[in-house]
Parts: sequence; structure tokens; C-alpha cells
Amino acid sequence: MKPRFILPLLLTLSLLFPLPEIRAADGVAGNKLPGAEFAEALSTVTGVAISPLLGVSAYGAVHYYRTPVEQRTNLPWFAQPIFWVPALLLVGLVAAKDIFGAAAPATLKKPFDILEALENKISGLVAAGAFVPFVVTIFHQPSSEAAMWSSLGFATADLSWLYNALMIPAALLVFGVVWLVGNTINVLILLSPFTTVDAALKSARLALLATIPATAWINPWVGAVWAGIIVVVCYCLAGWSFRLTCFGAVFVWDTLTFRHRRFVPAATGNKMFLARPLAQTPVRTYGRLLKNAQGRLVLQYRPWLVFPSRSEELPEGKYEIGRGVLYSELLVILDDDTRTLMCLPPRYRGHEAELVNCYGLAGMRDVGLRAAWAWLKGVFGFRRALPTGAP
Repeated sequence: MKPRFILPLLLTLSLLFPLPEIRAADGVAGNKLPGAEFAEALSTVTGVAISPLLGVSAYGAVHYYRTPVEQRTNLPWFAQPIFWVPALLLVGLVAAKDIFGAAAPATLKKPFDILEALENKISGLVAAGAFVPFVVTIFHQPSSEAAMWSSLGFATADLSWLYNALMIPAALLVFGVVWLVGNTINVLILLSPFTTVDAALKSARLALLATIPATAWINPWVGAVWAGIIVVVCYCLAGWSFRLTCFGAVFVWDTLTFRHRRFVPAATGNKMFLARPLAQTPVRTYGRLLKNAQGRLVLQYRPWLVFPSRSEELPEGKYEIGRGVLYSELLVILDDDTRTLMCLPPRYRGHEAELVNCYGLAGMRDVGLRAAWAWLKGVFGFRRALPTGAP
């Protein structure tokens, strides 16, 4: 994300905690003043965005136990046991999967990681649509606000509509940029072949999540400042996180729907991801690989998937398809140096030969686990015998 956009983000954050706490005048000392409410709202939204299911269910459970028994029936949906009890159980099952899965082979653990990545996207959508707007508005107390402005000599009016018009979009923006970065943990786990790395990534995210309620418990404004720092950092990483999130979403969808069984590569162009930066085009850019009139391979893409189309020529060289177990790759060979240039979504599994014909590539080879398995079969003498008369 470009630095010049940080100022609009800081202005957005100022909507969530615009003023230091003003000491209450007589008659409003017992109320929580708007400054503290804004600070608490920012901390809550940021914490939930890092891990939506855990954040919403934990917040609901705490809200439930802090409410007097006779008032619990009036609590919102996320604070009802019928929601947060099953949600916390699901969080516990995910934690058990991570603990015991660290000793299991990565190939056995990956299907459960795919399901968790799908759950994170669904819970993020639910939190953005049903939790964030609600939790931002319940922190708003018009009576205390009116009393404060009245004590300062101003006439009061019902400005709740203006509050909602400003606060809800600001909160959704904060939630969106933080969720994008938090979601990359799930995508990195999908890509990582090492279960120990998965556990380290999950632990880092949980530790970061724990710092938000801890700092807010010390002081609401300490928590708000720390949450604001997290939001600014996430905003700067938003572009990278968005591309990685698209990468994970496509891979999860292709895998869960077995898309490779009904997919046919197109002769005119096929969508895939850039595996390394290319000129001004960043890594993980999602675009369509074409062949121009001069016979050069060209990546055509739209920044953020919606902006005007751009094109980037791939470097000259010998190209091959690398066949992998989970996904295949487009390899470029430059001066005997083989590099992965594009990552092909799982829909292309089994269609590598068709891609070679579509683009006129030099051929294909096994890579990754598939290459390791071929080597292992050769070591133990399980390779197929050549047909009679073959050289």
C-alpha cells in the first residue's frame, strides 16, 4: 500500500477515537464518556479482525458473564450461549488439530487446514456484516454524549445518524485491512509443507491477539493506541495480503470442488499467479497468461482485480511446466538456471500436457513432492521397464 494513503487511514482511525477523555461535569460522572467508548470499539474491532471466530465468541462469552442474570435474555446473538458455546468448541477442535497435527505428515493435515481457511473466510464475512456494525453502535450512548455537550454550553440534537454514517464505514475499513493480514496466516499454512512452521504461525497470531485485550485492560487508551499501530501496519501490508488472500481463496475453491475434473484449459489464455516479482508487477498477481502476435508470453491483469487492465511481458527463455502434487508451476530456464515464474491453481492438475500444447512450451517435468517420489521409486527399483526395442 502506497505511503500517501496512510493519512486517510489515520483520519479514519481518528473517527474511532477522536478526542482524549474529557472530565465529566456534575451529573454525568457515572457514565462512560464517548472517548473511552471509541477506544474500546477500536480495540474490539481490531482484535476480532485478527481471528474472527475466536474474537466474536470470546467477546460474546465475556459479555454474557458480565451481564446480570435477569438481563441476559436481551443480549445480542453473539452473546447468547447457543452461539458462543459451539463456536468456542470449534475453536478448541482447531487448536487440537494444530497441536496433534504437528506430529502428523503435512499431506494428512492439509485437508483440515483447507477447511479452517474456508471457516476463517466465512466467519470474517459474518463478523463484518453482523458483528462489527452492531458492536460499534452499542458502544454509543446518546444520553452521556448529550449530557457532555450540554455541560459545555452547546445545544443538543440527535446526531446518531451522523455517528452511524461515519463510524460504521470506518470500523469496516479497519476490520477489513486487519482481517486481510490475519487471513494470510491461513494461506501461508496452506502453502507450508512443514507442520512446525504452521504451529509457529498460529502461535504468533494468538500472541498478537492476546496483546489487544491485555493493553485495553491496562488502560482503554493504551489499548486503542496499540490497536491503532496494528491497523497502520496492516494497512501498509494490505496489497500483499490481498494478493495472498486471492491466492488462497482460488486454491481452496479449486481443491474443495475438485475443479480439475471438469476444467479444460483455454487456447486463448489461462488464469494463474505470478510466483516472483516481474518488473513493476508484484508477486502473487492474479492474471491471464496470453501469447502475443510476436510469440512472447504476456501476463494480463487488473490491479486489485477491478482497476484498468495492465500487461507485462515474461522474459525470453525456455519454458516448461513443472508437475506438482498439489499444484503445478510454469518454469523458466535461463542460462541453466531453472526458476518458478508462475503458480498454476489446482484446476490445472492433470492438464499440464494441454498447457504445453497451448503455449508451445518445451515440455514438462516433475517438481516438488512428485519429483521426490519419483526419485524414491528409482532408489528402490520400482521404475517401469522400457518397452522392447526402446533405446
